[in-house]
Amino acid sequence: MPNGYYYGFDYTWYLLVLPAFLLALWAQFRVQSTYAKYSGVRSVRGRTAAEVARQILDDHGLGYVQVDRIGGKLTDNYDPRSNIVHLSQEVYDSSSIAAIGVAAHECGHAVQHAEEYGPLKLRSAIIPITNIGSSLSIPLFFIGLLFNFSILMNIGILLFGLVALFQLITLPVEFNASRRALSTIGERGLLTDDETRGAKKVLSAAALTYVAALASSLAQLLRLVLISRRRN
Repeated sequence: MPNGYYYGFDYTWYLLVLPAFLLALWAQFRVQSTYAKYSGVRSVRGRTAAEVARQILDDHGLGYVQVDRIGGKLTDNYDPRSNIVHLSQEVYDSSSIAAIGVAAHECGHAVQHAEEYGPLKLRSAIIPITNIGSSLSIPLFFIGLLFNFSILMNIGILLFGLVALFQLITLPVEFNASRRALSTIGERGLLTDDETRGAKKVLSAAALTYVAALASSLAQLLRLVLISRRRN
């Protein structure tokens, strides 16, 4: 029986994966509570998030990028394939501080794409491989563990490492988009100073979810490595 497993008790899960899971839960609670707080605070300018997004894009020479609605909650995103900034239903028509911050953030991604921001290009390039890794890494690893095939275990670890790499590259992409958003908001006076501080809190809370995702991936990766070494 591999070290670290005693009568069905997996210490690596409790020492690595569980703390990362709790961090992810806390980050999700933080972003939802912060967003809920500032989604109830309307901007004194009275402009909707869609109107603000349109201005930001036009001011950066991105008139060809569309602003459109998308279903769901907090599903806002920028699609570089279609050049569309998607704003969720509750963001699109809202003039709240939270909605404007979210819209400006997604426009930041559009500006990154137009300027060929390095980390964004790298993240886009590895997405196909990352999708394979996220689907096959764990099954391959545990099949290798079950039948004592070290090669399969190592392939699983390598594929999951690509998932962790994707999460790592995502951090500068998201942080940079938020910095661009807050800078644009300040330069163009889209929000008052107090409102801008509220938008910053919303975007900072959202950034925590990406930090938590990276922590979860690294914890799981380390767990796989430890299990593999103990098995060998």
